[in-house]
Amino acid sequence: AILGPPEVNVTSCPNCISVTIKLPTSHFREKGKLLSLTDIYKELYYNITLKSLDGEHKRPRQEITKEVFSTVIEDLYPSRNYCVSVEVTASLNRHSIPSPWKCVPADSEARQGYHEAAVASAVCVSLIIAAVLKCVHAAGFILPKISFPQTLV
Repeated sequence: AILGPPEVNVTSCPNCISVTIKLPTSHFREKGKLLSLTDIYKELYYNITLKSLDGEHKRPRQEITKEVFSTVIEDLYPSRNYCVSVEVTASLNRHSIPSPWKCVPADSEARQGYHEAAVASAVCVSLIIAAVLKCVHAAGFILPKISFPQTLV
């Protein structure tokens, strides 16, 4: 039997990406019940391959204990595109199909929130400066009304 491909979802977080993996379904039944891969194989592993501008990097193999699980890949460059492919293997079965590549920029959601906060801050600061200038002008410190001599009027 060939394992895979697993279902993979990728979301971004600050300087990292979160990878959610759902194991492929098996077609084996026991007493009418569909068995999961964790029921069939006592030792299941996943390998994540990370692709970016720097090339492809295989991450260390990790053991699987659940049907659906998440892992976080940290220490990534912000605003750089990263692609992920996941392969599921078993100690008794090395035949597998990796998932299709899923891509996402690291830190995109956090940067978008930062951009909105920066714009909101700039608008608030501008309003405060305008209010202060209006008060100072009204008090006569800026552009005071100069009374010219009668001959210049």
